[in-house]
Amino acid sequence: MERKPATYADLEALPEHVVGEIIAGELHVSPRPASPHTLAASVLGMELGGPFHRGRGGPGGWVLLDEPELHLGQDVLVPDLAGWRRERMPRPPRTAAFTLAPDWVCEVLSPSTARLDRALKLPVYAREGVRHVWFLEPEVRMLEVFRLEGARYSLLVTHTGTARVRSEPFEALELELAVLWDEA
Repeated sequence: MERKPATYADLEALPEHVVGEIIAGELHVSPRPASPHTLAASVLGMELGGPFHRGRGGPGGWVLLDEPELHLGQDVLVPDLAGWRRERMPRPPRTAAFTLAPDWVCEVLSPSTARLDRALKLPVYAREGVRHVWFLEPEVRMLEVFRLEGARYSLLVTHTGTARVRSEPFEALELELAVLWDEA
């Protein structure tokens, strides 16, 4: 018997303590993130938000959001962080979901979400033209930076440990990795 594709009603029926996404018609449900994941995403958002979202001590020019709901074609994705250049999205729309693909996303990987983020969501981001993707792995203290080249992503650099780094598209900021792992 063939399964019916997942619908938005399936997402709405999920309990609040999980994150639901629809990819290629299939419902994917993940637990809410554990504290290392949440800490890394929250701190990264704060570190980037001042100079890029608000323009304090940096170039500005971005709208950065935590866990936006993206409606990209038939897919519904919820990245940990996403950013749009202000020339493409001067202000976030007053809607619950976004149909304009971001310019950058960051997925914070955990053992329960790594396969979903790498194998299923990354091709959707490529299809929609998301220029930059970061994978952040707090458990192994690693940041991978990808750039879309044609229809595929190229790994530009892998940063590990507690280094201070500059990475596209936010290379104007020296990011201290130690703060993401709560080691600063």
